[in-house]
Amino acid sequence: MNEALNNLLTRRSCRAYESTQIRDEELEAILEAGTFAPTGMGKQSPLIVAIQSPEILGQVERLNGAAIGNPEAHTFYGAPTVIVVFGKSESPLEQADANLVIGNLLNAANAIGVDSCYIWRAREAFETEEGKAFKAAWGIPEEYVGVGNVILGYGKPEGKRPAAPRKENYIRKV
Repeated sequence: MNEALNNLLTRRSCRAYESTQIRDEELEAILEAGTFAPTGMGKQSPLIVAIQSPEILGQVERLNGAAIGNPEAHTFYGAPTVIVVFGKSESPLEQADANLVIGNLLNAANAIGVDSCYIWRAREAFETEEGKAFKAAWGIPEEYVGVGNVILGYGKPEGKRPAAPRKENYIRKV
């Protein structure tokens, strides 16, 4: 099977991680792949923030957990790296572009042996006053909203599940 197709078919979300940080060259490769995602009219409008500081990661995880009513929840599953992707709030197209970046990040991670998972609630986390303060500190303009988080690391076996069977009638040919 073609290597690229195999990568797409074998990527799975991981929800348990070792504490070992991913290597710098792995992070750089994953981030670069994110920047090559297609974007509407070639605007390259999404913004990407990579977090590896345990202190900042913990604060952002707390904001993410607060969005579901539990600031102590481990919504990042022990992953040592989190990438937050932002898109412009007034543009559904540019938010969709941010999701394409997230897809590239997830698939690039799988291609080089790094486990990942897409974690929702970036919008809610970065709409809080503390979230807005992070955005300002990171140079993210006010008109950008959090679209999603990508957690990265080396997964534990219990964090990985096999793919569910594909549903019937998923595809329609006309």
